[in-house]
Amino acid sequence: MAKRTLEDVDVKGRRVLMRVDFNVPLENGGVTDDTRIEAALPSIKYVLDNGGSLVLMSHLGRPKGKVVEDLRMAPVAARLGELLGTQVKTVDDCVGPEVQKAAEGLEPGDILLLENLRFHPEEEEGDDDFARQLASLGDLYVNDAFGTAHRAHASVAGVPRHLEAAAGYLMEKEVKYLGDALADPARPFVAILGGAKVSDKVTVIENLLGKVDSLLIGGAMTYTFMKAQGLPVGDSLVEEERVELAGELLSKGAGKLILPVDHVVAKELDASSETRTVGNEIPDGWKGVDIGPRTVGKYSAEVADAGTVVWNGPMGIFEIEPFAAGTKALAEAIASSGGTSIIGGGDSAAAVQKFGLAGRMSHVSTGGGASLEFLEGKVLPGVAAIPDKSP
Repeated sequence: MAKRTLEDVDVKGRRVLMRVDFNVPLENGGVTDDTRIEAALPSIKYVLDNGGSLVLMSHLGRPKGKVVEDLRMAPVAARLGELLGTQVKTVDDCVGPEVQKAAEGLEPGDILLLENLRFHPEEEEGDDDFARQLASLGDLYVNDAFGTAHRAHASVAGVPRHLEAAAGYLMEKEVKYLGDALADPARPFVAILGGAKVSDKVTVIENLLGKVDSLLIGGAMTYTFMKAQGLPVGDSLVEEERVELAGELLSKGAGKLILPVDHVVAKELDASSETRTVGNEIPDGWKGVDIGPRTVGKYSAEVADAGTVVWNGPMGIFEIEPFAAGTKALAEAIASSGGTSIIGGGDSAAAVQKFGLAGRMSHVSTGGGASLEFLEGKVLPGVAAIPDKSP
């Protein structure tokens, strides 16, 4: 059942309390990457264009329930104001009499950005009284923060217990793309999983094996799977306590779970290190740092024919230029394929941004942890809290 969305509710003359994900990097008092702010603009503009006023709320960083001056929302408000060409009002807190007064004084077209939610420990605790105080600031709640949808925090799962709720455009898009991929994908359905640890992806692998036509493995977790096959991995990163589990996954995924056939290896995890390409035997003294060219060719061929590709986790240490070729080549292959391409947030999203390919993907998720839990088949508290559309 589809969730109630922004266009299913009337915002005219109403104060919309919107949860956004403005957890953006700051430097020297300014925002250095406004991707997440840009992602919320369609929902923000819809409310303003349709006669509503806005109270925006977000967390920023990890202040651990205390006021941290460097994590105040003022620079975010300034950047949002620049993007919208209008003033964004701010307050020194997110609850309390002064905040209530500021919210109640909003006229249609006005925007107020609350102070960092995580300055209050009650936010991450999911405290219901705190949620009720936040809910009192609006007439209607909209969640457009998919990046926090896997957290049962007060502003995510608590506020909708006290206010009429709907999903914003970004939340709607995330749930649609990821939900369709799992429920009714265009085939062949290819999943690509990378990253360092098998333990981080076990549940995803188990959930996807029953749904995909092929599941391609990359990144450092490759070496745990290789060890499970009895192959030499040199000095590569291995989760020793997960080797047996990796063997079980290989048995379960026989015919579907595909591992690299060659590897770029280095002496040190350093851009100036000596590198070479080897087959499926990594010599002592060498560390696996990327998939090799034959693997790139094999994986690119799988992707080229895919109806749906879901990618979560890089193929190597792409942040270090000499170890980025596999991740970049695979990203280019996905961008050039004719199917639906879904990039599952986190490092994969950072990689396609770095390589200038984000605009050629069908969907780049804004939530690393949230998209991962969605792919695991978990119910996300922030999504579950939004009512279904009326029949």
